[in-house]
Amino acid sequence: MTSNEKIAQLATVVDEETKTRPGAPQTHPEFDRLVRTIWRLRQEDGCPWDKEQTHQSISKNMIEEAYEAVEAIAEGSPEHLEEELGDVLEQVVLHSQIEADGGVDSAGEGGTDDCAAGFNIDDVCRALNQKLVRRHPHVFGPEAGSTSSAAAVLDVWESVKAEERASAEDTVHTEGLLDSVPQSLPALMQAQKISKRAAKMGFEWESVADVWDKVAEERAEFEAEAPGTQQKMDEFGDILFALINVARWEGIDAEEALMSACRKFRARWSYMEKVAAEKGFSLDEKPELRAEWDDELGDRQTKLCFIGRHMNHEEIEVGLDACLTEYVPEEFDY
Repeated sequence: MTSNEKIAQLATVVDEETKTRPGAPQTHPEFDRLVRTIWRLRQEDGCPWDKEQTHQSISKNMIEEAYEAVEAIAEGSPEHLEEELGDVLEQVVLHSQIEADGGVDSAGEGGTDDCAAGFNIDDVCRALNQKLVRRHPHVFGPEAGSTSSAAAVLDVWESVKAEERASAEDTVHTEGLLDSVPQSLPALMQAQKISKRAAKMGFEWESVADVWDKVAEERAEFEAEAPGTQQKMDEFGDILFALINVARWEGIDAEEALMSACRKFRARWSYMEKVAAEKGFSLDEKPELRAEWDDELGDRQTKLCFIGRHMNHEEIEVGLDACLTEYVPEEFDY
């Protein structure tokens, strides 16, 4: 019996045990309806747009929908998140149906020479379930209960993935350390992943101070290049990559850190626009307002946290607004 057959067998055993547990999900009729609806949309008398789509034509949609779901999570709105997760699921089911149709549109165009009907949505779910069982040996199988901390789980996860890559190399081709990191990932996310993998192989600095020295070195090289050249751009990329390594050493998610900075800037900019509108002018009419705001306040801000139940949001907001005073730079001594 091959390792894949063993995992498939284990997955079946796991499911038989899991579905008998109180509260375990059983059937999903709405999911089946969704699969049928998308199948119907690609039939001869279906939707002209859906019938024309191929993997390639809607590939960017997958990224867009995923980012919109992430934004909904940041908003903290369950209703918005439900909608956006549905859009992500639509992409999964639609791509699966396209592949079930042979990887082409309903007219038979858009596929590749080796793109036969390779899988359908059931195959996707089966492969994912078996992967989850395989990558959780501390939950399923003989090693169940062997790991109790989240940090140890990550080590197990990486170990299993390394075994998977080694097995793939035996049957398909030799894969480099970084080959499994998709080059289509956003640059910031890609940099985090490849720097982390390289560090695990010993390609690492001795301390975070050394990484900051690298940042300084890359900055010097950047400043030495002529403006507007490819070399200037390349050196700036090296600065960013070095800073990604600083974030890794500090345990900071660089993507989230930059996103937080963007949210902070958006909030400040929105506030300045509001103040300008209340005073009857726009920011482009009074650029000195931006200079005063940045020079006087910088990154300083005060955050208030209210914890309790049945609080009246509007009353709290009115009360806080009543405490505010108009910002007049010359009245404050910094």
